[in-house]
Amino acid sequence: MGFREALDTPCLVVHEEILEHNVNVMAHYARSRGINVRPHQKTHKTAEIARMQRDAGATSATCAKLGEAEALVGAGVFDEILIANQIVGEQKVKRLLALMDRVHMIVAVDGPEAAQALSDACVAAGKTLDVIIEVNTGLNRAGLTPGEDVLTLARLLHEMPGLRLRGIMTHEGHVAQAKTADELDAVAAKAGEALVATANLLRANGFEIDIVSAGSTPAAFSTTKVDGITEMRPGTYVFNDNTAFRIGRIGPERCALRILTTVISRPSPDRAIVDAGSKTLAMDPSPSKPGHGYIVEYPTATIVRISEEHGVIELPEEARGLKVGDRIEIIPNHVCPTVNLQDEMFVVRDDEVVACWDIIGRGKVR
Repeated sequence: MGFREALDTPCLVVHEEILEHNVNVMAHYARSRGINVRPHQKTHKTAEIARMQRDAGATSATCAKLGEAEALVGAGVFDEILIANQIVGEQKVKRLLALMDRVHMIVAVDGPEAAQALSDACVAAGKTLDVIIEVNTGLNRAGLTPGEDVLTLARLLHEMPGLRLRGIMTHEGHVAQAKTADELDAVAAKAGEALVATANLLRANGFEIDIVSAGSTPAAFSTTKVDGITEMRPGTYVFNDNTAFRIGRIGPERCALRILTTVISRPSPDRAIVDAGSKTLAMDPSPSKPGHGYIVEYPTATIVRISEEHGVIELPEEARGLKVGDRIEIIPNHVCPTVNLQDEMFVVRDDEVVACWDIIGRGKVR
């Protein structure tokens, strides 16, 4: 019995060969550039894939939240973790200090208020925390403007006991707005150049900067071509998703994670209903294709609407042979929040289920 018949739906299915290929491609590229991969765990949230990334050469991991880091540390995969986010609040600072007893931690900062709280806590605990400054290279989320603003904060950090400045980082997520591959490359290069120039400014003013970190799967092969980038923090690359199709560099054959779903109703010739709705498919739209995901078996069909437990598929003429009971695979628009909606993922190889991996970071939003 193949995996489509063996599994109950809706569920997450990971094609192991594609996953391994994606991990190895990124690791090989990083080695070719002489840079580190500090893979982001927010996408897969599993110990097994973290180990796969470690075995491919990653010596450290990136997490968005302390809860993800706590789960990963509990699994015993990495000895160093970067929290690529600001740590604010007494509860979180206490948890950070507890993690520092178990693994080496690095934390992003982008202002003196949060940094001062970290400094005070570390002094009181007799600890030293490595920090990196987050730089805004165009996303306009967190982070300081490249250049003098970063230098000003670096000088303030130098006066804060318990903190040690190690470097700078950016998330050039704004490359996702690029319409073409050439535009993406240009935007990514501009972000990388601003980051490296800022690192050099800090060095010229006496700061030892050994981490210059870029972080975006779509820009992973672009930003990192700027000399001076020391590491990258891709996350989505392990699975890829429908959004990644938009500039034509990859297609469905590079998407390792799909949602297996069952056709539960055929109320009209041009409409099918599946058992994957908003509680299975994250709500993010995709610039690659209209609708709520890419149907592998019927690429021209469109998931036009979802409610909690139902997905409504509009069927063109060539897809109207779909019948009740059929199983189809959907590549999600945005894989990261999709994974966070499930407890486990089923690993398939040669049409058979070979493993079930717990999503240990699921719901770890604090």
